[in-house]
Amino acid sequence: MTVESTAPRKPRRSAGSKAGSTGAEATDATGTQRTTRTTAKKTTAKKATPAKRAAVARKATGAAQTAGPELVQLLTPEGERVQNAEYDGYVADITPEELRGLYRDMVLTRRFDAEATSLQRQGELGLWASLLGQEAAQIGSGRATREDDYVFPTYREHGVAWCRGVDPTNLLGMFRGVNNGGWDPNGNNFHLYTIVIGSQTLHATGYAMGIAKDGADSAVIAYFGDGASSQGDVAESFTFSAVYNAPVVFFCQNNQWAISEPTEKQTRVPLYQRAQGYGFPGVRVDGNDVLACLAVTKWALERARNGEGPTLVEAYTYRMGAHTTSDDPTRYRGDEERQSWEAKDPILRLRRHLESSNHADEGFFAELEAESEALGRRVREAVRAMPDPDHFAIFENVYADGHALVDEERAQFAAYQASFADVEGV
Repeated sequence: MTVESTAPRKPRRSAGSKAGSTGAEATDATGTQRTTRTTAKKTTAKKATPAKRAAVARKATGAAQTAGPELVQLLTPEGERVQNAEYDGYVADITPEELRGLYRDMVLTRRFDAEATSLQRQGELGLWASLLGQEAAQIGSGRATREDDYVFPTYREHGVAWCRGVDPTNLLGMFRGVNNGGWDPNGNNFHLYTIVIGSQTLHATGYAMGIAKDGADSAVIAYFGDGASSQGDVAESFTFSAVYNAPVVFFCQNNQWAISEPTEKQTRVPLYQRAQGYGFPGVRVDGNDVLACLAVTKWALERARNGEGPTLVEAYTYRMGAHTTSDDPTRYRGDEERQSWEAKDPILRLRRHLESSNHADEGFFAELEAESEALGRRVREAVRAMPDPDHFAIFENVYADGHALVDEERAQFAAYQASFADVEGV
């Protein structure tokens, strides 16, 4: 199946149009048709220097990005269901109960995330990476996976972890500094969080190549951000997955900011179009639309299981909070930008749809609110009850068998620890 480019295209100029003026229509993330118009001075090819041509190209690229992207959308910010012939079939049989389940997933994930942020501010966690605003991208794609699929996350996929059955309290041990992960990856087919930017895409590609050789009827999905898309690891993953037709889905959450760098400073084309250069399809989806994320990810995973190779999904969303709790986003972006994205809030969007469709009543929302508060209390209690780690655990699981150098380091550390022993009477 071929996915055509959904980037804004210049229409052919009619005989009556003015020279040097072009118009392009694009659908932005709110589903609104907008027209942008750029006017440039008429320049002949002979007079244009390479530098001028590059400047014109940069200006055109910036204009296209400002216009807003075309993307797959099934639910508008107002909660209206819109039709899409290509992807409707993947959510055609979704029930009101399942819609309420998606809403519940997003609400509880956001509540957990807010509690973790508060715990960090209170000194209970060393760091936290919030997913605020990205709930639809994570819950939609996470619920599209099957139990036998394998997930390779970054360090922000708290919603995907929820979908895979990882207890949210287990996500906090690493950020509290009491363990190196907190869960068995093979228990839920959900790999440990990866701090090194982009490296998990290589792990995912290798794992996908392995299950293909095993003949397994399953797929792999790798999560990364727009910033990680600039890493060489991601480019290598694209190359290997394409050449070996690996059953992997690359799910890029484009939240607009790689810490303090906007997307337009990292790429000249929309991120999903990069897949074309590697020989596999890419598609951009409204990352604040949980239904669209569910449908597109189901499609991509189905391609992988059917032996059709990799797919790049770009979920066009927004990081509402800081990159991590050590970041101050007010230093590099304005309030107006955040406010414009708050109007596209993924949770509010689905709530509007549930209410307008009479799929949920006030009793459901009140019950969920109580469940949300109970989750917050459980998370607080679990974090504060976490035991201090064994000081020597760091030396375990380094090698399958013993190693002389590790033994030496363990002995040195033991001697160092012993130097702090209490002295009687002091």
